Amino acid sequence: MSKHIATPKPERATELANATPVGALKIKDAARYLGGVSQISVRRLIDRGLIKPNRALRHLLIPVSELDRFLTEGRR
Repeated sequence: MSKHIATPKPERATELANATPVGALKIKDAARYLGGVSQISVRRLIDRGLIKPNRALRHLLIPVSELDRFLTEGRR
């Protein structure tokens, strides 16, 4: 029995790849947003106080604005 996995259409995949996320991201998505760093690296940045997550929820969520702030300050 073979399973069929639906793949997005090429133009839709491009839209998704170019879309700027809004709100907050989980660790895995934040790592991808930061250029493909590891999830451990994101956790280290949090531990060092360089990125401040939202701890109000059960899961660590990092606001996109916080990731953007980190990226722009790193370029100075």
